Amino acid sequence: MSTSELQAANRRTLRRLAFLVVGMFGFVFALVPLYDVFCDITGLNGKTSGKPAVAAEVQPVLSRTVMVEFVASVNESMPWDFKPSVTRMEVHPGQMYRTSFYARNRTEETMVGQAIPSVTPGQAARHFKKTECFCFTEQQFGAREGRDMPLLFMVDPDLPEDIEVLTLAYTFFDKQKNLN
Repeated sequence: MSTSELQAANRRTLRRLAFLVVGMFGFVFALVPLYDVFCDITGLNGKTSGKPAVAAEVQPVLSRTVMVEFVASVNESMPWDFKPSVTRMEVHPGQMYRTSFYARNRTEETMVGQAIPSVTPGQAARHFKKTECFCFTEQQFGAREGRDMPLLFMVDPDLPEDIEVLTLAYTFFDKQKNLN
């Protein structure tokens, strides 16, 4: 193989590698929104809708109960207390229930937080309907302020029969720190 042929082959290889690198970067950037869409469609990763569910007339299934467990945590940089008013409830699918979570800002300054929900097992996420939730909006707390925040929810009667326990977990994040 002549030197000019070798140089041409090297240039082709270099171009192919450059296209491969550009393609890999494009794929990585597209992966996050694709993953979010995939989780929204399948209910995987326990993501719940960030919007209120429409309260529809649903016939409660009184012959079935599901245990709903509530978990609350704060991000490591969030100096708040945060806990559910009850840690578990036995509910009938199709029936509305009300509970609340208590949060308190332990600092001497006003803070804004956002609660991010997740449901496990993941396939139950799309069957957990919230019509009123503190997680839909940012929560501003004054210095040392504490309050109960309501949650109005229903477990969809279409929840697979093999799911008898589901967990709703919230993590509160410092909204101001996440903006910086």
